[in-house]
Amino acid sequence: MCMAGRPLAAHLRARAPRLTRRVVARLLAELPVYAELPQEEVAGDIAGIVQHSLRQFADVLERRRPAEPGEFGPQRDSAALRAEEGVPLDAILAAYQIGAAMAWEELTAGAEPSDLPAFQEALGYFLDFQRLLVSAVSAAYLEVRQILDSQEHGGRHALMTALLAGDTAGHRPAPRYAVLTLVFAAHPDEAGAGQRARIAARRKIRRVRTALDDVADEPALTALDAAGGTALLPFSAGWDILDDLVARAAEAAGIGIVAAAEITGPEGIPAAVTQTAEIMDLVRRAERPPGLYRLADVLLDYQLSRPSGALAALAALLAPLDGRPDLLRTLERYLAFDLDRRVTGAALHVHPNTVAYRVRRISALTGLDPARPSDLQLLNAALVARRTLL
Repeated sequence: MCMAGRPLAAHLRARAPRLTRRVVARLLAELPVYAELPQEEVAGDIAGIVQHSLRQFADVLERRRPAEPGEFGPQRDSAALRAEEGVPLDAILAAYQIGAAMAWEELTAGAEPSDLPAFQEALGYFLDFQRLLVSAVSAAYLEVRQILDSQEHGGRHALMTALLAGDTAGHRPAPRYAVLTLVFAAHPDEAGAGQRARIAARRKIRRVRTALDDVADEPALTALDAAGGTALLPFSAGWDILDDLVARAAEAAGIGIVAAAEITGPEGIPAAVTQTAEIMDLVRRAERPPGLYRLADVLLDYQLSRPSGALAALAALLAPLDGRPDLLRTLERYLAFDLDRRVTGAALHVHPNTVAYRVRRISALTGLDPARPSDLQLLNAALVARRTLL
């Protein structure tokens, strides 16, 4: 099929990359919601689906056969992602209409009266293609929105509420759960306000949920926002799977994730949620790096943080350092990095010799030397007590 002296399918394929860039530029200029999307999404998912649709229509023209409803899987998947991110359906359909209009202009540029038969044939394929495309995109979008709404107010929400309350009468919980308290770092695209930041946050949460579902025996029960939250995973695997899960979720979301976890039966979930929250508090106070933590990782901190008459006395061991935040900070980092002056210096942005000098000052003021095992234990305990009482 030719028009203006050129094969339409070959012409559209050849122009697809340049036309994709023009379409994306127009979407950013005319549709505010697209201008606020994360750049990685615009350059990746959005540009990819535009070019896929152009090449798909070129195939229709080449074989001179209408598209089939089942051939729009990528567009359906893209619409589902946009639904999860909260992009309005009218904006998505407007984007497809803009792309279609620009593609038709490209195809018919320079057409002559003698091209009328080809013009009419191509127009028939074009209108049919658009009808099927809009139908597939709308159906996928509305299906996902319905699922999301039902999850919010349906059985999974009710089950999670019951498990957290310790009352599962009338429900069928899994025999075993991994209970996680999660803290998310902010993604760079969440900086500022507006639709871009909101979409980046939803995208982050969606990717974490997908990672959780990948290892859970059944869909995970979650209460998450941009800062983190609680997840209950029906779970029959071991701790090594949870370690890997946190790392993969962080990589997928492009952020740091700190997680505190416990594995228990349904009846132990309320206590596990409380305990993982306490573990998380200790981990964050100690400024530990992202990763998975369990009670065994913070046993000393956990025990020393319990109410005790010894807390004040332990914290008082560091009283000579009051008013010297540089020494306190050095002590915290020095102990956290296993008495390594070079690593501590790099973390504090000072020379290792400065670290050595500060450690000597700490020893002189407190009478405790980190190089002595007994004093090292007291210094660790004193830091925990001090953080607990602050």
